[in-house]
Order: sequence, then structure tokens, then C-alpha cells
Amino acid sequence: MNTSQSLPIAEVNIYDPSTFATNALSSPTALAAVIDHTLLKPEATRAQVIRLCHEAAEHRFACAMVNPAWVPIAVETLAGTGVPIGVVVGFPLGASLAASKADETKRLLKLGAHDIDMVLNIGFLKSGSKEDYEAVRQEIRCVVEIAHGCGGIVKVILETCLLNFEEKLRASEIALAAGADFIKTSTGFSAGGATVDDISLMRGVAGQRAGVKASGGIRSLADASAMLHAGASRIGASASVKILAELAGNTTAAVVAAGSY
Repeated sequence: MNTSQSLPIAEVNIYDPSTFATNALSSPTALAAVIDHTLLKPEATRAQVIRLCHEAAEHRFACAMVNPAWVPIAVETLAGTGVPIGVVVGFPLGASLAASKADETKRLLKLGAHDIDMVLNIGFLKSGSKEDYEAVRQEIRCVVEIAHGCGGIVKVILETCLLNFEEKLRASEIALAAGADFIKTSTGFSAGGATVDDISLMRGVAGQRAGVKASGGIRSLADASAMLHAGASRIGASASVKILAELAGNTTAAVVAAGSY
């Protein structure tokens, strides 16, 4: 989705969240197509991961998002469905060695993952020197090159709840410069999740050069709708089935959220 190299400068910031949101909210099928169905809690079991994958295939979610150890099971369960497997890298702290993130990415892509949601090095970003900013950019760029070389995509997690306004802008700019396909708000495991203000800010930086993913604390149709209208083009949620049921008017559907993501 990264089109920054082909867009004229005057067109970079053209994006219509209202139109995108209206289309995404037009039906459960359309909404499912922009939701990463997610299970990242550490105590997740094999049976829960398999259930997540079956739900992803049934509802045609954008991907089934799991922790690295579950990628082989997800690949096996989703074989032949066409639903991609998403996986987190450097999760949830972002403080792994750059070489470790690169190696993890290579291994996970080889196993069959497609969407790589990586946490940038938050400490480096907040340190604020040119050298630290460049280290963050190079780390992201390396993961992006590996993923793109294998046909995958990269979503860079900023962990916005830990950043001030200027740092959010800087993190977004660095991730875009490094070739990220999406910039993403949160891991869902820190002090806070996605906010409308952060999505609006990130979309303002991204324009239509990249996607913006809202994640963390999105548990209802109202939450998802607010994020889409603010500029999100992808939603990460564990309550995905519940959200679709709300849109379909089935508010009594027996669904169980997969975690706190």
C-alpha cells in the first residue's frame, strides 16, 4: 500500500476517511475485510488459536493475527482459505536487537506469515538524537525489505501512549520514510490503546502514502466506527466477531473476546 514514491507531493495528503468509513461500515463483510482478527494474549491455547483461524476464514477477516509460536498452526488451519496470517515481531516492548527482529521476520515469513506487525524501538525514538532516529529507521527499513522481498507487508507499531505529540509525528515520519505499509497505534499491552486523536494525527502524516491501523481497546462497533472516521484503514481487535454481530444487529450473539488487544 506504500505509494509514496509514485504520488505527486500535492496529492500525498489526500485521503477521505468519511468515504472509507462509510464503505467499510456498509456491511459485515466489508467491515471484516479491514479487521485483523487478533489473539495475542500469552496464555492463548492451541484450541483458541485454531478457533481464531476458523473465525477468520468464516468471516473473511483481513488476517488472523497471532504470536510467533502459533504461526505454523495458523498456516495449517488456514491452508486453502486465502486468509493471510499476521504475526507480531519485537513484541510487545520493541527493545529487541535489530538483528533479532530481522531474523524473526525472515523465519516467520518462511513459515508462511504475510503481515508483519513490528514494534519500533521506543527507547531509541525517545532518546531523540539523529543517530537514534537513524537506528530506528534502519531497523524498520531492514524488516520492510525482508518482508517486501517475500511478498509480505509491514505495519510499524508506534506505541502512541508512550509518546508525546512531537514523538508521534517523528515516529510516523520515520516509519513512512523506511517504507512501512501501515503505521499502527499500539500493542494493546502498554498504558493505553488507540485514540481518535492519535489516529487523526497519524492519518494527517500518512495521507494516502500508507495505511493507518488502530489497535488496542477496540471492543465495540462504536469504537471501530470512531477509528475509521478518524482515518484508520485497518482495525486490530480480538472482539472482531462481536463487532460484526453488532453491525448485523445481532447484539445477543454468543461471542467471546479473545483477549485485551
